[in-house]
Amino acid sequence: MKGIAGRQIRGLQNGSRLDVIDNTGAKVIEIITVPGYHGVARRVPCAGIGDVVIASVKKGTPAMRKQIVQAVVVRQRRPTRRPDGTMVYFEDNAAVIMTETGETKGTDIKGPVAKEAAERWPRIAATAGSIV
Repeated sequence: MKGIAGRQIRGLQNGSRLDVIDNTGAKVIEIITVPGYHGVARRVPCAGIGDVVIASVKKGTPAMRKQIVQAVVVRQRRPTRRPDGTMVYFEDNAAVIMTETGETKGTDIKGPVAKEAAERWPRIAATAGSIV
């Protein structure tokens, strides 16, 4: 896993709901926590593009519902500043469900994926249809 250049803008916190854009059977997940988040005391953990989150499946197939999964944030609505100065934002918040070893659970990713997430997670880059 590669680090992200510059200061990351984190636009998602605990309780945020994300669309799942792979074909695992989950449709919507809700963030429970962000492992590895180091903040000030009592600060709510938040996540940005390329971060791993622990989430609960809220909508999807009956087999996937109510499961606790690991996911990687691949799109966020909050504008993100890239090292070259451009600001990038998407129309929704989206994630891809991953295994503990960093492999994608699904075999297909629908829609665009942020370049920061694709650079950090090579398996996402290999499965993504378009990288923005």
